[in-house]
Amino acid sequence: MDIPVIGVEDWLNVHEMDATWDIAQSTISSLTMGELRALDGQEGASFYEMLDAQKMNYGWIEGSPEFKDEVAKLYDRKVDHRNILQTNGCTGANLNALMAVVRPGDHVIAEWPTYAPLYEIPRTLGAEVEYWQIHEELGWMPDIDELHGLVRPNTRLICINNASNPVGAVLDAKMLEQIAEIADSVGAYVLCDEVYLPLENTEGFKSMTDVYDRAIVTNSVSKTYSVPAARCGWVIADDEVSDAIRTYRDYTMICGGVFNDALATYVLRHRDKILERNREIVFGNREIAQAWIDSQPRVSWVAPKGVSTSFIRLDIPEDDETFCLRLLEERGVLLVPGSRFELPCGARLGYCAQPDVLKTGLDLLGEALAEFDR
Repeated sequence: MDIPVIGVEDWLNVHEMDATWDIAQSTISSLTMGELRALDGQEGASFYEMLDAQKMNYGWIEGSPEFKDEVAKLYDRKVDHRNILQTNGCTGANLNALMAVVRPGDHVIAEWPTYAPLYEIPRTLGAEVEYWQIHEELGWMPDIDELHGLVRPNTRLICINNASNPVGAVLDAKMLEQIAEIADSVGAYVLCDEVYLPLENTEGFKSMTDVYDRAIVTNSVSKTYSVPAARCGWVIADDEVSDAIRTYRDYTMICGGVFNDALATYVLRHRDKILERNREIVFGNREIAQAWIDSQPRVSWVAPKGVSTSFIRLDIPEDDETFCLRLLEERGVLLVPGSRFELPCGARLGYCAQPDVLKTGLDLLGEALAEFDR
């Protein structure tokens, strides 16, 4: 199988451990085990009681009933346990879902640019992939009329990322309904990667699974819930797709593991406390980032809509990758070059780091940018 590297992952794999000031990540500041233990008000006793009762065997192959119960609570419609399958993060959810749906010769429409697996995996599986482009002048939103022009009678799948990595734009419920209507006109599936949950204007947000019967929704506890260490995600799909995913899971993962299942269940059970903590980080840090951007003549952004990932436009006389590499080597600050998302002349800013890390990272980034004006 010939598949290109994922630009952002390749960059982080090489460079993230060299950073002193990591403002590249898209997770809302990862929780420590101490913070996780504090969630139940019993120093984690409920988690350890749950874990102590388990044999360290394969556990529940598709995810425990307790895990599926917590996942089902995230959606407005009633989701049957049969249609919730645990995966190795959202990455595993996307991989297994795409393998289950896409066939050679299929026509696939993918939001672009965004997280590369959503268009590179279908292409590798033999599909003809067309891009539904996002537009900076529209606040990084796509144009629904352009989707009308792309869809065909043989369109098998439409892939979207809501909210979008790296730009942080959110498709509202109205647009999701329009996407569903277009997909339904040709019987296409819609795969929606929902790993970035917006933490503001939530009344205007819906999961695609609450909008469309042929939705395939992927998610995990890695980003919004701040526990990427659990490596635990899920995919929700109809019976036909879920049954196909069961076969692919046997080849790709078998199970998520007893410990990961227990940790993810505990995280989701205490999600309200985690989201309260994370709203404070997201909103406070966005104000910090906005004030810094307002002071920088060479930086602009479309502010992210209450999600943890963002994109800054850089007005600099060198390519973004050269600049980001020099920034890391000289000042220890890590960004992801926009070119790694096919968005040159910019960078992904992980503004949801701890506030002191964000402030120092931005100060040092400002120093590097000021050198262009000397």
